[in-house]
Amino acid sequence: MLRTKITVLVVAAAALAIAVTAFASFRNVSDVVGDELERGLEDRTDTVVTLLAADRTPPERDDMIEQVLSPKGAVRPLAPGRTELPVSAGDRRVARTGEGSSRQDVVVSGTEYGILTRPLPDGGAVMVGQSYRDAVRLERDFMWRISLTTAAATGLSALLGWLAVGRILRPVRRLVRTTRRITGTQDLSTPLPPAGKDEIGQLTHSFDTMLSALRRSRSQQQELVHNASHELRTPLTSVRGSAELLQRARGRLDPEDEEKILATLVTEAVALDDLVRELVELATDRYTEDEPTSVDLPTLAEDSAHRHSRRTGRTITVTTTRPTPVHARPRALQRCVDNLLNNAVKFSPPDTPITLHVDGCQLSVRDRGPGIPPDERQAVFDRFYRGPGTQATPGSGLGLAIVHDLVEAEHGTVFAAEAAGGGAEVGFRLPPRTGGDDGSRTPA
Repeated sequence: MLRTKITVLVVAAAALAIAVTAFASFRNVSDVVGDELERGLEDRTDTVVTLLAADRTPPERDDMIEQVLSPKGAVRPLAPGRTELPVSAGDRRVARTGEGSSRQDVVVSGTEYGILTRPLPDGGAVMVGQSYRDAVRLERDFMWRISLTTAAATGLSALLGWLAVGRILRPVRRLVRTTRRITGTQDLSTPLPPAGKDEIGQLTHSFDTMLSALRRSRSQQQELVHNASHELRTPLTSVRGSAELLQRARGRLDPEDEEKILATLVTEAVALDDLVRELVELATDRYTEDEPTSVDLPTLAEDSAHRHSRRTGRTITVTTTRPTPVHARPRALQRCVDNLLNNAVKFSPPDTPITLHVDGCQLSVRDRGPGIPPDERQAVFDRFYRGPGTQATPGSGLGLAIVHDLVEAEHGTVFAAEAAGGGAEVGFRLPPRTGGDDGSRTPA
């Protein structure tokens, strides 16, 4: 259908252009023929006047009628048997006065003639009529030929347009078939047709980029569901076992044992609540409505440190070097800093210092815990990752993964390293703010 519509538009445009060209050509040719006829009539009249003044009779021409008009209006044909030309008042005036000329177009015996009347030196006038029969036939033949040429050119344009549009739309049809197949089968692994360098190729490349994003999203969702089901199973099993034990005992347990089981239920319920909350945060970006703006990292760090110190009773020190504003979503960055401090508090022995350091566009949290082995420093940002030495430590393994996703959404990077004096240093780097708060930034 699209091919037909485009072809019709192309043919219509071509036909209009050809018709305009043909009409202009016909008008030009008609003007040229008219000018030639007019010059021929004038030349013939001059010749007849000259020959009559020399008492000579001009030779006959099939397309001409010539006659002499006396001052009194009498008509004398120069060739016997020829049709007499009609005489007008203008012609009689020229013959009577011997001045000026008269020009008119008349129809004689069904044929149009152009008549030119000029005075003779000895009195009277000569009337020369030129037939337009040949000129009319020439215009008619030219019109027929140009009409046939226009029709042929339009047909050829239609054929070439149909073939050209078909060739142009062929990649589009392949892309449409492929996308329909993907829509029908939901198979995102279906390859798209090869992409060229034209606009269709750019469209195909855009579709391929979108499909790649969908593949990654589906893969991440499947991985998240798989890992979440595994992580949820452990606390649920503990809660279920404790609840079944309380159900079977029905008050026969010692108060001390019952207290332990209830404490386990509360602990596991809190762990489940934290896990579900972090899963929701990881699966959905809760901060998309938060508009990016200029963020002062030292102020953000001081706020987070104050809240964590008040909640945990730990001493958290904030240090700053060359503070540089960044352009990001404030709530997302606040969540990142909170998660980094939670991680440091979790793995730091009591009464050990925790330092939150801001250096330019980089923010890091240093603790005095067991540290992170070099081969695990990248893996700690994976979802549900729990290192061999942290299996017994409460947690979901999602805190640093959330930091990674939020920082990456702000075009930043995360890192984990060994802290000076022992422990771990975990943080992120963001691109600096440039050009005000208009969203512009430099690459990370």
